Amino acid sequence: QVQLVESGGGLVQPGGSLRLSCTAPGFNLDPYAIGWFRQAPGKEREGVSCISKSGVTTQYRAPVKGRFTISRDNAKNTVYLQMNSLNVEDTAVYYCAARGPLLFELRDMCWLTTGNYWGQGTQVTVSS
Repeated sequence: QVQLVESGGGLVQPGGSLRLSCTAPGFNLDPYAIGWFRQAPGKEREGVSCISKSGVTTQYRAPVKGRFTISRDNAKNTVYLQMNSLNVEDTAVYYCAARGPLLFELRDMCWLTTGNYWGQGTQVTVSS
């Protein structure tokens, strides 16, 4: 069973920054598009950002555009989500998910919908 592991969550004041990491010990993430999702209390899970397996394509949900940046370091088998200018609406449990393995023809695609493998999540709380 593939298990992704998120880290980097915590408590931050409004306007602050956090960097989330997603890795998969013993499992190669290279052939997978990776997405970040979040679920706030009482709300449905939503896609936040994704990156293609090639790293060429990224997508962002409208509320986080210009504030969040997704990237991947295949040498470290890790995907990052840099979150700047955080506000209270960003408070949620953040999950990463891998979708694939993808054929070569899909190397530049990613999705803000779902994934095959998920992590347990990391809590992000934005509060003064």
